[in-house]
Amino acid sequence: MNTAVDQHPEMQAIKNRTAQLGVVGLGYVGLPLAMLYARAGFQVTGFDVDESKVSALNAGRSYIQRILPEEIQQLREQGFSATDDYHLVSKMDAVMICVPTPLDEHQGPDMRFIESTAKALAPHLRARQLIILESTTYPGTTEEILVPLLEAGNAQGLKCYRDGMDESCCFHVAYSPEREDPGNTQVDRPDIPKVVGAVSAHSGALAGELYRSIFKRIVPVSSPAAAEMTKLLENIYRCVNIALVNELKLLCQRLNLDIWEIIQAAATKPFGFQAFYPGPGLGGHCIPIDPFYLSWKAKEVDFSTRFIDLAGEINTSMPYHVIDSVAAALNDRCLSIKGSRILVLGLAYKKDIDDLRESPSLTLIELLRKRGANVFYNDPFFPAVGHGRHYALNLTCTPLDNLGSYDCVLIATDHSDYDYEAIVRESKLVIDTRNATGSIHADNIVRC
Repeated sequence: MNTAVDQHPEMQAIKNRTAQLGVVGLGYVGLPLAMLYARAGFQVTGFDVDESKVSALNAGRSYIQRILPEEIQQLREQGFSATDDYHLVSKMDAVMICVPTPLDEHQGPDMRFIESTAKALAPHLRARQLIILESTTYPGTTEEILVPLLEAGNAQGLKCYRDGMDESCCFHVAYSPEREDPGNTQVDRPDIPKVVGAVSAHSGALAGELYRSIFKRIVPVSSPAAAEMTKLLENIYRCVNIALVNELKLLCQRLNLDIWEIIQAAATKPFGFQAFYPGPGLGGHCIPIDPFYLSWKAKEVDFSTRFIDLAGEINTSMPYHVIDSVAAALNDRCLSIKGSRILVLGLAYKKDIDDLRESPSLTLIELLRKRGANVFYNDPFFPAVGHGRHYALNLTCTPLDNLGSYDCVLIATDHSDYDYEAIVRESKLVIDTRNATGSIHADNIVRC
C-alpha cells in the first residue's frame, strides 16, 4: 500500500476500527453486511426508509428468516442502531449503499432507489467521507449517476476525489458488488473474495482496507465500471448456462430422455464441465435482471447482445412451458385448467429460503389464475403473501392435510422440509419442475 495514503487519518480510523460506518438499505444484503462490521468491532448505523424494518431492528426483532432474533439482539448489544434519519450521515466515516435495482416496466434499469439514496445522502456529506455503492447495476452507474448526484446535492461544494485533488474539499467514491447467495451454508461470507473498483487510487485503498477488515481476500480492479461489469459477468454466466440447460430439457422431453440423469452423468467429468439445472424460471434479485442491464447499456454503444438476449428469452418462457405441461397433464385426465383446484408447493425463488424476489412461483400462480384455475399455495416460509412490486396475490398458506382434494399439485420450489413420498402418495397428479421426486416412481408424476 502507498505509505502516504497509509498514514491518512481516515485510513488509521479504519485500521483501528474507530471509523463510524453507515449501511443504507437493511435487506438481504445490507443487514448481513452491517452484522459483519459490528462483529468486527466497528460502530455501525443502519439506514432504511422502511419504518417497520427500523422499528423491528431497534426492538431486537428479525424480518429475515435466516437471521435469528438473538443475532439481532446481539447486534444491538454491539452498538448497532437503525434509523430513517439521514441527518446522521454526517457522523459517518464511510457509507455503504445496498439498495434494490429492479427493472422498470420497459425491462430497463430502474435507478430510482440509487437516485433517491444519493439525493438523501448528498446534503449531509462531509469532506473525506467514503461512499461505496454495492447495488448490482450496469457499468457506468457509479460515475454517471451516483457521483453527479452527490456532487450536485451538497451545499459545501464537495467534489468526488480524483488523484491529485485537494482532499479537504472532496469525498471518496468506490463500487464493490455484493456477492450474496441466500441459503448457501457451504461458504462463509468472509471467505467470498470482495471485488473493489474506485474512482481514485486513494479511494480504492480506503475501500480495500475497509473490506479487508471483514473479508479474507480483496480483488482490486481498475475502475468502478470494471467492478460493475464483473458482477454482471458472474450472473450472466449463470443466466446463459441455465438457459442452455432449460433448452436442452425441452429437447430431451421431445427425445424421451431424462435431462436430470444426463446432467448427473455429465457432472462426473472432473474437468471442463459445471452442472447447471433446469427449472420453472429464474428467480432472485440478480440473475433474472442483470442481463437486461447489460443489454440496455449495450444499446448506448450500438451493440446487440444477441447471446444474452436469447438466454433471457428462453428463461422467461419457462413458466409458460410449465403451464402448458399442467394443461396437458390435466387434459389427459379429462380435466381443464379452468375450474381445476391446483396447489403450488413453494413460493420462494429457490429452496429453503424466505426470498420472493422475482420468484417464478409468483408468475406460475398468476398464469394459472388467468387460465381460470382455483390456485392455492403452501410454503413453510410464507404464512401469507399479499402485494409486491410485480404481484398482487392475497393468499394464505394452505396446510398439506388434504392433498387428495386438489386436481393437481405443482412443485415449484423443492424445499427440504417437504415429504415428497407422502405428497406423491396422497395426490392425484403431481407436476414436478425441480426433480424433487426423481427417486420416486409413480404413474401420477409428470416431470417438466
